Parts: sequence; structure tokens; C-alpha cells
Amino acid sequence: MDLVFAEKALLGLFAAVTLAIVVSKLCGKRFKLPPGPRPVPIFGNWLQVGDDLNHRMLTGMAKRFGDIFHLLMGVRNLVVVSSPELAREVLHAQGVEFGSRTRNVVLDIFTGKGQDMVFTVYGDHWRKMRRIMTVPFFTNKVVQQNREGWEEEIRLLVEELRRNPKAATEGVVIRRRLQLMMYNNMFRIMFDRRFESEEDPLFNKLKAINFERSRLSQSFEFNYGDFIPVLRPFLRGYLNRCREVKERRLRLFHEQFVAERKKMMEEQGSKFELKCAMDHILDAERRGEINYDNVLYIVENINVAALETTLWSIEWGIAELVNHPAIQIKLRRELDTVLGSAQLTEPDLVRLPYLNAVVKETLRLRMAIPLLVPHMNLHDAKLAGFDVPAESKILVNAWWLANNPALWKDPEQFRPERFLQEEAGVEANGNDFRFLPFGVGRRSCPGIVLALPIIGISLGCLVHNFELLPPPGKDRVDMAEKAGQFSLQIMTHSTVVCKPTKLCHRCQKGNNAGRAELPSRAMSPWIPYLHRRVFVRRNCIAVIVLDAGLLLELCLLSTITLRLVTPPGFTSNSKDCETAEE
Repeated sequence: MDLVFAEKALLGLFAAVTLAIVVSKLCGKRFKLPPGPRPVPIFGNWLQVGDDLNHRMLTGMAKRFGDIFHLLMGVRNLVVVSSPELAREVLHAQGVEFGSRTRNVVLDIFTGKGQDMVFTVYGDHWRKMRRIMTVPFFTNKVVQQNREGWEEEIRLLVEELRRNPKAATEGVVIRRRLQLMMYNNMFRIMFDRRFESEEDPLFNKLKAINFERSRLSQSFEFNYGDFIPVLRPFLRGYLNRCREVKERRLRLFHEQFVAERKKMMEEQGSKFELKCAMDHILDAERRGEINYDNVLYIVENINVAALETTLWSIEWGIAELVNHPAIQIKLRRELDTVLGSAQLTEPDLVRLPYLNAVVKETLRLRMAIPLLVPHMNLHDAKLAGFDVPAESKILVNAWWLANNPALWKDPEQFRPERFLQEEAGVEANGNDFRFLPFGVGRRSCPGIVLALPIIGISLGCLVHNFELLPPPGKDRVDMAEKAGQFSLQIMTHSTVVCKPTKLCHRCQKGNNAGRAELPSRAMSPWIPYLHRRVFVRRNCIAVIVLDAGLLLELCLLSTITLRLVTPPGFTSNSKDCETAEE
């Protein structure tokens, strides 16, 4: 009896959906849609293209249908653009029209129906959330306040690898330790907290619940409910699982992290000093600008959008350097020349052009979010002479923009030199619409200000301290892609041999002997005092004043040390220094 009832229910549902489609076709607007494969009733193009809308599949369709094409995924209109000119239209010229995010039953669960910043529609709420998040998270001031913490985290990783005898012989899956480093980098910024080890129970609990959230949002059911809403009753178990994971995550954020900062703020009152990002967010809540749910969804966004994406890029960069030893040697030579025996710090990055080129080439070839975060138009719009119906899902195939042989020389090759030669003017900030690893325009990723220095410091420190090699018996590590709708990850977390360099053998914990702090571009107040006063070691046999205001000491020990002009008011009691006036 139950089987007969279920069969009749399904037939009735099928008839209702078919009737709705027919009525919609007869009564709806006539649109001039972009080209694309012919849809079938109910499912549209879903059965033809499959569930995995990844960048390579969409690239193949772009080669067939052109730089703009249309897919009907169930009842959802999907428009894909694959040229710099059309990317400029969507992200910049018509940034307001296409500035919203697609709504989805699963995203509505995980974001409280748009109470966050990343996945909310374009409007007053988004502008308010963006403003509140920018100051404590996404400014150069935040970088300068937190860079020493990032440098400490990579130093601890280097020391741990150096102490592990297997790292230099059998190799280790370095990704696991990198994940701890990234969590510590972000939780230092957010909560002034860090996890002591990979065995930390709270770290593992947080990692597991974040993984489950990511898995659910990349599953088959995610699209099933989005493309054919009338079939959502069959997803009741899946949607309940999403709700349960959402509640557990928010409860964990509240009980283990946010409540602690909130309690400190309430107890200290006016004497409380805003120290970490969460203090600023809670201060905005105290002033009534946002509610407490918004606070928790901000933490949700950071855990989704900032942690794993940067980790993927570091992991890809390591794999590329292992498989391209000549590039690794060239990078190490630059680090040795510029830094000598000193460890890499964030201000050094501006003086390491090849390292910056390696970072950009990694982001170009292995873009963490290859289709960017999907956009949506709230109202009917025009694009390239075609109609784009209201609430269409717009995908920008940023990976293809950066890997199209018509736009780049030998794009399939990992060649950092391109960013020092023919593409020297191209930056990761979206100044060229062929290269958009962080998007551009109103909905671009503000995390670029954190991601670039963290990736640079991580790759630079590892290459400076270790020769990165494939495991014994292999000449390469596996570079197979694990592509999804929202991410481009490496399929296999490879074992990497980390053979210490001469620098790593010399270095002791916290040792930056012989190194003066070097100025970043933001430290211009040093410049007027270039020729006032300097300190040189007694064993120095020559001093050369460089244009940048640095002094190169050619020492008897055959080491090269960069020395700085000291600002007014600096005094030294060191017995091995003497004052040299101009």
C-alpha cells in the first residue's frame, strides 16, 4: 500500500512540475539568452553537464559555446563568463547589478538567511558588515600588528621539522602541520588565541566541524535542492543534518571563543582595551550596529573563507616547488642573497621579487577559488547583448582567464619568471582582468591583505630552511586536482622530505643575530635620517651606503649583514659598536 501511494505521489509531483514548466513557458517573458546546450523538461541541462560544475568542465563548454553561455540547471538560470572583457562587466562596470550572492536553501541554513557578510545579497546589510569587518581584519595595520605572530608560527613549524628525524629522510605530510599554523594565524587575529599542538582537543573538534560544514556544502544534495526546489521534501534528512552542524558550529564558536572575549569586555567596562578582531566586532554589537547572531556568522565566514583557501595555496606552492627543483634553487639563492643568515620577516617581502613571482604563479595556475564566489543579479539585466533573467547565478571562470593560451604564454607551465618579464605589471589585486585570484570590485575578497604575506612568509621560510624533495623512490609528488564547485584543492596530501639547508643548521630558536630590522615601504619616516648616524661592528672593513638608506657591511667573517640607519633618540651601550658620523 505504501509503495502504491509513493508511486502515485511521484507521478502527481512529476505532472505538477511539468504543468508548471509549460505554464511558465506560455506566460513568461521571452528572453534572448546566451548560447548553450538545449535543456530538457524539469532537469534543464543538469543531466547533460552533471553535478560537478568545476572549472575544467566549464572551460570545455566555453570552448564550444563561447565566452558567455547559459545553462538551465533545473529551474535555476546559470550564466558563465570566460573573458577578461565580460569579467570586467560583471565585476566592475555592472558591479551593482551583479553584486548580490545567490540564495540557496543550504546557504540560508549556514548563514542564518544572509546574516553574514560573504554570502549576503548586495545592500545596506552587506555594506555595514563589510565596514565592521574591514577595520579589525583587512587593513595593513592589522598586518603589522599580527606579522610577528605569523613569523613565530612558521618559525615553530621550521623548528619542529628540524627536530623530526623522519622529515629529512622518509619525509612528512607537512600539510597537517601547516593546517595548525593557519588556524593559529587566524585565531591570533580573531581571538588572541592559539592551539599548542595538533593533538589539542579543541583544535581537532573545530577542524572536524569545519570539515563537515565544507563537505555538506559541496555535496550532491546541495545542488539537488537548489536546482529543483519542489523536490526538497526528499532532502529532509540532509537539511536536518545541515541544521544540526550549523547549530553545533555556532555553539562551539560562542562557548569556546566569543563568550570569553565578551565576558572580559563586560567585566572591565570602560577600561577594556580593544586588542583582537573580536573585541572590535563585539564593540560594534555593544553600540547596536549588529546583533549577536551577526557576530557568530562573522566567525563562520572567517572559518570558511580565510582558513582553508590560504592553506590550499601554500600546499600547492610547496608541491610545485618540489616538482620544479630549479625554481626552488633559484628562490633559495634569492633568499640567501637578500637575507643571509637571518630569518624571513614580513617587511622583507618587498625586497624578494622572485618569491613574490612564485606566489603569483601559484595563485595563477592553482587558483583556490577558480570560479570565484558566485554572483547574482536581483533584477533582469543585459550582458554582452544577451538577457540575464533576474536571480540568475553568474560564474566568472577566473581559472580560465589566467590559463587561456590566447591570453598567456605557455600557461600550463609553472614559470614564475613570467611575472618578472612579460607580465611584470600584473598583480594579484585585480589590476588585470586576466588574473583575478581574489576577484575585484565590490565583492572582491578583502582577505588578500592577509593571504599574500602569509603565503609569502610560509613558502619563503620553508625554502630558505629546507631543500624540499619528493619522498624516497619518487621523482615527483602527485599534483592531481580535487576540483569542486567552490574550490581547487590538491587531491593527495603528499609526503615531502625536508632536508635542512646550511641556514637551518646554523639557526637557533629566535636567532636573528647580525640582522637589523629592515624598513618596509610603510616606514618612510626613517628616510630623512639616512646620513645622520650609523652603528658598525669593529670587524667591519668596508661600509657602502646604498640608495635605500641601507648599509652593507663586508665583514671579516665573510658574511654580509644589512645595517640600518638609526632614528633620532636611539642609543646603544654595546661594546662591539662604535659611532660613525658622516
